[in-house]
Amino acid sequence: MGKIIAIANQKGGVGKTTTTVNLAASLGVLEKKVLLIDADPQANATSGLGVDVDSVEKGTYQLLEHTMSVEEVTIPTDSPNVDLVPAHIDLVAIEIELVDKDNREYMLKEALKNLGDKYDFVLIDCAPSLGLLTLNALTAADSVMIPIQCEYFALEGLGKLLNTVKSVQKIHNNDLDIEGMLLTMYDSRLRLSNQVVEEVKKHFADMVFDTIIQRNVRLSEAPSYGESIIKYDASSKGASNYLNLANEILKKNKEKV
Repeated sequence: MGKIIAIANQKGGVGKTTTTVNLAASLGVLEKKVLLIDADPQANATSGLGVDVDSVEKGTYQLLEHTMSVEEVTIPTDSPNVDLVPAHIDLVAIEIELVDKDNREYMLKEALKNLGDKYDFVLIDCAPSLGLLTLNALTAADSVMIPIQCEYFALEGLGKLLNTVKSVQKIHNNDLDIEGMLLTMYDSRLRLSNQVVEEVKKHFADMVFDTIIQRNVRLSEAPSYGESIIKYDASSKGASNYLNLANEILKKNKEKV
C-alpha cells in the first residue's frame, strides 16, 4: 500500500488544505498516483480541486460509516494522477454518530485496508480540531505532516498537537511517524516571519522541512478557481515551493526504504 500522510494542525488558517491540495497536484505531475481524502466538513479540499460540494452524494462520510467502499466513493479530478474522496457538510455529524461505535478511532484505517497498491500516496486533509475525525486520520496514517504558519502564536497549540500524536502512537498506532513540520505563509520582508523560522528550527531541528512555503498571491487565488497552483499558474513561486516539497518528500521516503 502507498504511504498515508495526514496533514494536521488543530489551528485553523495555517495552510493545511492549501498544502494537501497542492502537494497532491505536485506529486501527481511528478507521476505519482495520489488519493486525497477530504476529512474536513468544510470540504475546502473538495472545492479546491474543482468539485462542486453541493453535488457530492458520497464521500468520506460513507467511508467512515462503512456503508461504501473506498472504490465506490473515489472520484477522478482534473489534476493529473490525483483521485479524490470528497467531503460534504454532513461530515459534521460523523463525530456524534461514531461516538457509540466500537473501535471508533479505527473506522478510516479499516476502510482503507483493501486499497492495495493503487496509489503511491494517500493524503488526508484533517479538520482544524483534535476530534474523532482527526483521530481517525492519525490512526490510519503512516505519518503526519504539520503545517505551521510564520506568524505570531505559530507555536501556540503545537504542544497539544504533539501530545495527541504521542498518545495516538501509544494507544492506537505505534507506527505513526512525524513526516515533518512545514513552515507556511512566509514573508521574507517581515522580521516576525524570520523569527518564527529560527524558533521552529531551533526547537525541532531535523523535523522541519527545508522547503518553506512563501506568501504568494497566485497561491491564494487558485482555490477560488477550483484549481491547484500547478494548474492555475505553474510558473508561480507557490507552484515552485510545492514542487520542491514534493521532491523533498520523495527523496526522504526513498532514503527510508
